[in-house]
Amino acid sequence: MHLKLKILKALSDETRLNILEFLRDGEKCVCEIVPYIGTSQSNVSQHLRILKDANVLTDRKEGKSIYYSVVDEDIYQCLDDLEGIAENAVKRLLEIY
Repeated sequence: MHLKLKILKALSDETRLNILEFLRDGEKCVCEIVPYIGTSQSNVSQHLRILKDANVLTDRKEGKSIYYSVVDEDIYQCLDDLEGIAENAVKRLLEIY
């Protein structure tokens, strides 16, 4: 699979987008991500693995804790651009009706 497709697939889930937004201000421990997302640790870990496999996230181990951060901060420009595109699409739809 092309890396671009793998990244887009990784971004196509609400939970994974919420994880990325939570990491926008910097590295976080899994112990911080789980309560923020509000689901089980195993579920969060699956989503983190998908983001890591797509080279969107990286991790580091410190003692028993694992910390995640984005590989490239440019991902947030992409997400912001997509948000703008979605907002414009909604405005156009509202103008039709």
